[in-house]
Amino acid sequence: MARLLIFLALVFALGLGFAWLADRPGEMVMTFGGYQYQVSLMVAAVAVTALVAAVMIAWWLVKSVWNSPYAVSRYFRVRQRDRGYQALSTGLIAAGSGDGAAARRMSRQAAKLIRSETEPMLQLLDAQASLLEGDHAGARDKFERMLDDPETRLLGLRGLYLEAERLGDRGAARHYAGRAADLAPQLAWASDATLEEKTEQGDWDGALKLVDAQKTTRQIEREAANRRRAVLLTAKAEDLAATDPAAARAAAVEANRLAPDFAPAAVAAARALFKADEVRKGAKILEAAWKAEPHPEIAAAYVHARPGDAVLDRLTRARKLESLRHNNVESSLAVARAALDAHEYAVAREAAEAAIRMQPRESAWLLLADIEEAQTGDQGKVRQYLARAVRAPRDPAWVADGVVSERWAPVSPVTGRLDAFEWRVPVERLGQVIDENDPTILPSLPPARPETDDAVIETPQVTADPAEGAPIGTPAGVPDGDATPAQDPAVALPPHLPDDPGVDPADRTDDQPARFRLF
Repeated sequence: MARLLIFLALVFALGLGFAWLADRPGEMVMTFGGYQYQVSLMVAAVAVTALVAAVMIAWWLVKSVWNSPYAVSRYFRVRQRDRGYQALSTGLIAAGSGDGAAARRMSRQAAKLIRSETEPMLQLLDAQASLLEGDHAGARDKFERMLDDPETRLLGLRGLYLEAERLGDRGAARHYAGRAADLAPQLAWASDATLEEKTEQGDWDGALKLVDAQKTTRQIEREAANRRRAVLLTAKAEDLAATDPAAARAAAVEANRLAPDFAPAAVAAARALFKADEVRKGAKILEAAWKAEPHPEIAAAYVHARPGDAVLDRLTRARKLESLRHNNVESSLAVARAALDAHEYAVAREAAEAAIRMQPRESAWLLLADIEEAQTGDQGKVRQYLARAVRAPRDPAWVADGVVSERWAPVSPVTGRLDAFEWRVPVERLGQVIDENDPTILPSLPPARPETDDAVIETPQVTADPAEGAPIGTPAGVPDGDATPAQDPAVALPPHLPDDPGVDPADRTDDQPARFRLF
């Protein structure tokens, strides 16, 4: 548009000039070679203009003829380049759709038309074609060659990272991810893999710096960054609790500030404050977390805030928690446990029965069995409660990627994913505890309830004993008067139990199949 306006302005100026000359008649006399030439001023102006135009046209013709070989060669180069980029585009589309043969054909055609030095995408297409053909070794060689070019270095690192992940070499994968994160911190895949490596090594400070970088580059939202920081700070506080109480206290308090409803952070902060003789401040943190979401670890830390307190003082603290969250199963269980320790059996029984009415789960029946054992010693009722505990729904636990643990951990032991553990009821399936969100069962997962410190302790099982006439008999291998099932969880008994503790298995027919629970 600007050029058109300039051209119109020049034409308008020429028209004004000729009009001005036409209004002012005159003559121009020129003497040359003994001759005198006399013409009007208008004719002279037209002649000069025509001469300039002729010279310009002649120069254009000469220049066009002189540059014609270059123009012809340039035309064919542009045409070849266009064909090459068309082949490259078609090859990338074929590689993305999984057509390995078409990708390789287009890669060869594009390589003939375009130089790989000028177009890095040719190397990508070649490597992708090798992957589709199953030549992973060749693809890795091509990705390694990309590391020499600054333009393709990140692309090569990404390819090598994916190949290492495919081979299961987590060390190599994290090495490539770390190099990529150093070059480009904004890459989410690189920073996430590096974060997993640092958390696995226990480098909590390095992981915190990486989370801050993710937040700065807006890879994750502010809420997600605060959650990750809370998890990392809680893990740091737990590691430093024995060696550096001051640093552990600062990390735990910061974690609780970032995520007030995160039970592990609240418990870590409260315990650190209790060690620093700041019982009131730690109790307030636990009370706020209890109001947000009651958790048995919060109750245990709150009730045992002062190790030297009497059992009645602990019962008073348990009642304080119950007053904060009425009609809650965790509140009732906390009171029942504290009352049992204080030998207030009537209070303990009332609280345990209230918990069963709200949620008849395993721990509530086991607690009621302990209360019955301590109060009356009635083995028949104790075994009846234990039988109901075996068949009752399981208690919530920390679950991550199919692994169940009584203790919280910052990362998953299976995948290394940060903040993978969730407090929920695990799902049972043929002797394994699985993740209900993951339909596949990894064959390498540990048993549902291994006998380790960090695993869920196996619930004692009982068998019917019709000889005594009691609903439920004595555990196998345990003589009368010795350890009861509630006292010895290592007793392993047959898993088949009657639906009704009052029904003898010998009297059961085929129409009354026994319920079972396999751990």
